[in-house]
Amino acid sequence: MEVKESKFLKSSAHIKDCPKPEKHEYAFVGRSNVGKSSLINMLTNRKSLAKTSSTPGKTQLINHFEINNDWYLVDLPGYGWAKTSKENKKVWAKFIEDYLLLRENLVCVFMLIDIRLEPQKIDVNLMGWFAEKEIPFVLVFTKADKLSNHQTIVAISKYFKILKHTWEEIPKHFITSSADKKGKEEVLEYIHELNKSVDLVK
Repeated sequence: MEVKESKFLKSSAHIKDCPKPEKHEYAFVGRSNVGKSSLINMLTNRKSLAKTSSTPGKTQLINHFEINNDWYLVDLPGYGWAKTSKENKKVWAKFIEDYLLLRENLVCVFMLIDIRLEPQKIDVNLMGWFAEKEIPFVLVFTKADKLSNHQTIVAISKYFKILKHTWEEIPKHFITSSADKKGKEEVLEYIHELNKSVDLVK
């Protein structure tokens, strides 16, 4: 699939403020500073569709983008940002949880993981929560250009080793790099296939 048109629609602080759930929707979520905005810009062929920042936690709302007049890409606030207040964390957690549980046209969540880091408990716990709530998701390992092929294999195997203790089947995963556009075609093709195979409830 080729992204020919992409545009920002709106930012929402609550699920009721989101665009009408009439198109397939894909949410991108990850720890702060995981490279989420850069990945979104890479997928959409835009330099600044999603705002990048050196300050973690910049995204604080549910941001909707319309792609090819056909489906929605959603940029969710990053989690695990230590410098924000506990009250802000609670507020953000609540509206993100509401969105993930109640958004009826949400087809799949793309959960981003910085491939350079050791497995993070907060990430593993979120995967478990997705499974418990039966929310479809895939893993997207980011910043692969920072590691060699061997280091990449080792890093991913550490996550899979942990998951095999409690998971019968390892979640589908993609290896990406916004710097060299690695994984772009694979992610977009996966979305394209889901768009064709998943029927929305009208």
